[in-house]
Amino acid sequence: MKKLNILSILLVTSFFTTTVFAGLLDKDVELSTLPPVVQDAILQNTQGGNIKNVEERLTKEKGLKVYKVEVKKADGTEIEYEVDESGRLIDLEED
Repeated sequence: MKKLNILSILLVTSFFTTTVFAGLLDKDVELSTLPPVVQDAILQNTQGGNIKNVEERLTKEKGLKVYKVEVKKADGTEIEYEVDESGRLIDLEED
């Protein structure tokens, strides 16, 4: 029983530690500092809007870089999307 309690505590602590520290690896970046293939992919997906923010994150699996982009369109709606380091669109959300 004591081993089960210790294991449970370790699992919960590990989950919260991973969740908290994952956000520390995110950082705002300037579009001009990114690789050209990433810049092109970001610009191709703005749907005519203005880029508000670009954030670089490391993925949990394989430690790959992903770029989260926030865009405000002319009609006031916002979109968020993610581009991987090869320039592939991997996620798109429209508000």
